[in-house]
Amino acid sequence: MALKISTLVLLVASTATLPVTYAQEAQLDNACIVEKVSSMDENTSIAEIRALCKVVDSASVERKPAKHSKGPISERMLKERRTAFDPYVITPHRMNYVLPVLTTNQINKAAYDHIEGYADNLVDVESKFQLSLKAPLNHRDIFTRGDALMFAFTLEAWWQVYSDNISKPFRETNYRPELFYIAPLQWHPFEGNTGFILGAEHQSNGRSQLLSRSWNRVYAGLLFEKGNFAMAIKPWFRINEDEKENPLDPDGDDNPDIDDYMGHFQLHMVYKMDDYEFSVGGRQNFGEHHGALELGFTFPLWGKLRGYATAFTGYGESMIDYNYKQTRFGIGIALNNVL
Repeated sequence: MALKISTLVLLVASTATLPVTYAQEAQLDNACIVEKVSSMDENTSIAEIRALCKVVDSASVERKPAKHSKGPISERMLKERRTAFDPYVITPHRMNYVLPVLTTNQINKAAYDHIEGYADNLVDVESKFQLSLKAPLNHRDIFTRGDALMFAFTLEAWWQVYSDNISKPFRETNYRPELFYIAPLQWHPFEGNTGFILGAEHQSNGRSQLLSRSWNRVYAGLLFEKGNFAMAIKPWFRINEDEKENPLDPDGDDNPDIDDYMGHFQLHMVYKMDDYEFSVGGRQNFGEHHGALELGFTFPLWGKLRGYATAFTGYGESMIDYNYKQTRFGIGIALNNVL
């Protein structure tokens, strides 16, 4: 047993000194190393284990600078892989944050007109938080090296914590489960890296009758990264539902015109500068000239906590507001960046 442990230490230590491009490849084979060492015969040599697990030997590789260095998307995926199956680690999907103050030029009261005494007491300043998690569904590569099948869930909540005369309710809560597949591409335009994502998601506010909003969609996206810059473009196709026979019908489409306001695609760009991150995202329906623009900025505070400032203008800041245009500004604390 002592021989096996010593062998494992030697193998793992030898990969730790590799340049970043080779260390990445070696890290992906650590599981193979552990498996071979635990089951090998005492006469098995380190060289044989290297051959079986395809560990890169730093002495035999000609040191050349990588033409396509990793960007922020690759860096994040590599970090997540190291703890993906640790039962005590929860992996973030989108940002996780709390905005104690979120202002709007005008709160959407029309959606609540049928609730007596409710709409008139809504205020233009509220709080918002988002929780977003994901979990891998594959232990090994499926179709290509580095691909992944993921399940994710995002919850957003808008809280009327500053309102009077009503019981400071959660004005709106949105639920967003999704299943997606992500993989790298061997295409390097502008000496950057690319990948693609395919997925399906449901989004709803969990309400009934006149307040119910929901839709289902499938999407395909292209990812690009270079240096400290990353970009994703994600067009989608909505899965249509049957029409309602009347507005109070629990079956049928709650919002048949949602595409007119939410658009048919989303463009998201992120730039990292030292310990600061800038992001911009937009949606658009060119036929109806409706869409949205969102800006984000994160900066270090203390420990793992980061400051987060955001601005939004357009339609669809929440499901209940999908057809309502407003401009919002928020400030708060985030647990993770976009990337």
